[in-house]
Amino acid sequence: MTVAFKQQSADRLQESLALVQRLLERQRQLEDLVSRPEASEPPTDPLAPHYNLEALRLKLEQLHPADVAHILEALPLEDRLLVWDQVDGARDGAILLEVSDAVRESLIEVMEHGELVNAAEQLDADELAELAPDMPRQVVYEVMGGLDEEERAQLQSALSYDEDKVGALMDFDLVKIRADVSCEVVLRYLRRFDELPAHTDKIFVIDDLGLLKGVLSIRKLLVSDPDALVAEVMATELVSFSPDEDAADAALAFERYDLITAPVVDEAGKLIGRLTVDEMVDVIREESDSEVLNLAGLKEEEDLFAPVIDSVKNRWAWLAINLCTAFVASRVIGVFEHSISQLVALAALMPIVAGIGGNSGNQTITMIVRALAMGQMQLSQAWRLWRKELRVSMINGVLWGGVIGSVAWLLYGSFSLGLVMLGAMLLNLMLAATMGVLIPCLMQRSGRDPALGSSVLITACTDSGGFFIFLGLATLFLL
Repeated sequence: MTVAFKQQSADRLQESLALVQRLLERQRQLEDLVSRPEASEPPTDPLAPHYNLEALRLKLEQLHPADVAHILEALPLEDRLLVWDQVDGARDGAILLEVSDAVRESLIEVMEHGELVNAAEQLDADELAELAPDMPRQVVYEVMGGLDEEERAQLQSALSYDEDKVGALMDFDLVKIRADVSCEVVLRYLRRFDELPAHTDKIFVIDDLGLLKGVLSIRKLLVSDPDALVAEVMATELVSFSPDEDAADAALAFERYDLITAPVVDEAGKLIGRLTVDEMVDVIREESDSEVLNLAGLKEEEDLFAPVIDSVKNRWAWLAINLCTAFVASRVIGVFEHSISQLVALAALMPIVAGIGGNSGNQTITMIVRALAMGQMQLSQAWRLWRKELRVSMINGVLWGGVIGSVAWLLYGSFSLGLVMLGAMLLNLMLAATMGVLIPCLMQRSGRDPALGSSVLITACTDSGGFFIFLGLATLFLL
């Protein structure tokens, strides 16, 4: 029997989360009343906590696994584990696939061996391959022992690829036909299925050796002459992928060509699986999340309610780097301590130069990192983009440097100070544009993620550079 879950909007999902939180709070209150009854209050029904948990269990059964995953991610660890205990064991595997890696680890840690085996047995080979890296090896081996020969081969094939490759994400549940049969035969063949595999928008056409020859769109099949051969109506121009290709590149192709499914073929052209749009949407989301985290210097996605020590481990590295760069900036200020003591206005104005430079640099670096991630920019184009960004920074420097220079002139009655502000703003924005292009390009050339810590590095450069430029110009022309 197919279970249909009601899809919820963002508002309805938040309402469900709020209801679960209220039930959890009520559970704590009821357990406290049962264990420690107050003399001034009537006795509480000993079964009240049980009835409350039953209401929670019923609510969870009505939610889609993805919605349950969202609720689990939004709860502190103690509440999360209580909710997890109320989830139907038959849905454990589907929910584990939906939660983030960090939350998945916290759930797997508290599950017993039998529960893990039962959860894994509910999954298809491609889904099990996605979950296997986080499962204990003994559980994976035990589940593999219960698979038939074909499913075991599929699982081993998927596990042989890195998690960021197409081969690790491909789906083995697909419909294949031959080119020498009629459309009427294909329709009769499809009617033998209880239901088609999810996201089936096309049927894959192969020969006797399993080599991919083309695809037959379901829409094309429905309007074609029943007596026409598949070879006459199938499409031979198609987008296919190798299992060794990067999943991120495949996701970009899905986005570019509006694909729902696409075949995966080996070096000989044999059909070995397919990619589906739901997997590619997950890849795009994960790539986007990874870029945001890397720009901030975070190594991996962090459970919002993770233990303190885990959060510290995830954040300390770039904080240490930031501390070193901040110390460099402070030493730059220290070099000009005599100048600041003579003209106190410098202390008030220098953060403006550094702050605007950092903001401009982050704009440039975000644009470059995105272009590299989307494949819109090659390293050979860095020179041209640098010249363009340099011109943009010069215009902004003159414009906004003139504005802040005029303000400084009016506030402190010094035209020379206004000119120094203008010059410092112009030079720091040019520095920000240069580093905004240079940092991600150098990281890309060295084989590292261009987003990793780029925001931290650009801020360090513009802070130290901004202080040095402004105080240097002030010392040279004002003192």
